[in-house]
Amino acid sequence: MPHNTHVRVRLATADDRLLMERLWLMFRHDMSEFSAAKPGPDGTFRTDRLEAAFTDADRVPYLLTADERPVGLAFVRGLGGPVRVLNSFFVVRGARGAGVGLRAVLDVLARHPGPWEVAFQDVNAPAVRFWRRVAREVAPDAWTEEHRPVPGRPELAPDTWIAFHVPAARRH
Repeated sequence: MPHNTHVRVRLATADDRLLMERLWLMFRHDMSEFSAAKPGPDGTFRTDRLEAAFTDADRVPYLLTADERPVGLAFVRGLGGPVRVLNSFFVVRGARGAGVGLRAVLDVLARHPGPWEVAFQDVNAPAVRFWRRVAREVAPDAWTEEHRPVPGRPELAPDTWIAFHVPAARRH
């Protein structure tokens, strides 16, 4: 996708549910490479985070589009707490590498100023590069990175967590 692609982030609604389920399936498939997750008997992956994004008042789902085509999703949790967490972020492979993900995530972050945390796996080299770039864009010299065990999954390597603060947008 060219860099002049029109990237849009919008709140996903109940009308977007089937579309979000399809994007979720692609996301979980991509992540299964790093989590060793297998689909269930019906061919789908766990959907608890997808369900919560639509039903939990402390969470919000976003649909990402590029030139009016669905290209990804972002789920934010912790809206009522001291730290927001981007607990799911996905861009389809055909839209990667052209700045779509960076533009979309900066839009999502700007909608919820304050402290943020994002987790990823060290074995996912593109994610490592992406999230460090996001942290440098948002908080050039004011971000941290630490390893934390994956809850309930002692067989997995610890996740890497990046933390930074998103300033409130300046009003003119």
